[in-house]
Amino acid sequence: MAYVDGFVAAVPNANKQKFLDHARYSAQIFKDHGAAKVVENWGDDVPDGELTSFPMAVKKEADETVVFSWIVWPSKEAHEKGWEKIMQDERMNPENMQMPFDGKRIIFGRFETIFED
Repeated sequence: MAYVDGFVAAVPNANKQKFLDHARYSAQIFKDHGAAKVVENWGDDVPDGELTSFPMAVKKEADETVVFSWIVWPSKEAHEKGWEKIMQDERMNPENMQMPFDGKRIIFGRFETIFED
């Protein structure tokens, strides 16, 4: 079954196009190293919560939007091999890639797919 990297971040509204450009650039790198699919989603209806929420998790500020993203890999093994190559890819060098959001407020995890319909 597939293996998934999941991400949630807060992106300044003024950086929406920069984020999209960054996503396209990054997606090509991930796919070059084995990712099957890269999905980026710009928040449309992401409410604040009382105890927990996406906005709270990333400490979203008033002028930001929550993005929800994932990368699908064919397997955990493909993910591990892919990330090893991605970390060595010159295109990932911070001089070549500027993140259009505060990377300290991103949350991420890796997930084993256990059901898909």
